[in-house]
Amino acid sequence: MSAGVNLPDYRERDERVRCLTYTPVRRLTGLPHPVFAAYWRDVHGPLCARLPGLGYYVQYHFSRGVSANLWPVPAGVRRMDVVLDGAVEIGFAGTEEQARFEAASPVLFEDEHNVFEHTVAYDLPDGSRTLVDRVADPIPNGADPLHRLHLHLNGGAADDFRSWVRDWAQGLAAAPAVRKLRLHQPTPYDNAHPAPPAPMVDHQVSNERRDIAVVEIGFDSPLAAREFFASTDFQDTVPAQAEKLRSIGVFPVTGVYTYIRDGVMTAAGLRGSRSAQLIRHLGAVNQIQDDVTRRFLPGGPNRPTNRHHRD
Repeated sequence: MSAGVNLPDYRERDERVRCLTYTPVRRLTGLPHPVFAAYWRDVHGPLCARLPGLGYYVQYHFSRGVSANLWPVPAGVRRMDVVLDGAVEIGFAGTEEQARFEAASPVLFEDEHNVFEHTVAYDLPDGSRTLVDRVADPIPNGADPLHRLHLHLNGGAADDFRSWVRDWAQGLAAAPAVRKLRLHQPTPYDNAHPAPPAPMVDHQVSNERRDIAVVEIGFDSPLAAREFFASTDFQDTVPAQAEKLRSIGVFPVTGVYTYIRDGVMTAAGLRGSRSAQLIRHLGAVNQIQDDVTRRFLPGGPNRPTNRHHRD
């Protein structure tokens, strides 16, 4: 477990994302999960990646089929009553870039009803905090190599909940077993102003989901996570969790797909996630040369390119 402290920490690369939204999603009832996942990755994702102003775009796909032994919920804390199939982070270098994206976004929102039943965009005007990141790959596109969870935390009306979450997350991030920890503390969601404004999609939340914190935490394996939960470092925090938390949602991540990083389109953003995986798997170097990639960009083959060429 202690080997993690010897790995490089890449947390600083996320500091260029200055403002952000975090959006949990649920697929349409009756839509098979493989169809939903393929459309989100290969149709909706590349469309979003082409909108102006976007600086960061990552999809996290969740599993509904795994729920046991993910996180030790303290006695007295409820499990959050919500079913989700994923979440997406959309980030910008600043408010001007975000305004450009929002002006162009109706074409994206009109696509949501094809696969999404429920989406809720939590606003993070000051961005989020990556407290530790010992994963070398800045633009993952595939099955998650980590045992990664998204924790949705509700603290009720406690005045000190936000400060407690910050301190608690910082303590977790210092543990050698934790490979990745990212903290989102969005402004409270307002049902009177649904976001995103996608037609024919539900954007309402229950009271326990109105004001939440989100912790993304990753371990090498489920075994490493269970060993950490049994450690004194974690057990010492359980009484405070029981005191501060009212409910918690625990969502296991199965895949992470990156379409934009630092304002630069990845191969997944350019060609679709699965096409990018095929190019990488076959070693199709010609497919990542500028003469080929620029043909997939707005403006056609005469437009210069400065792109992430691998998946």
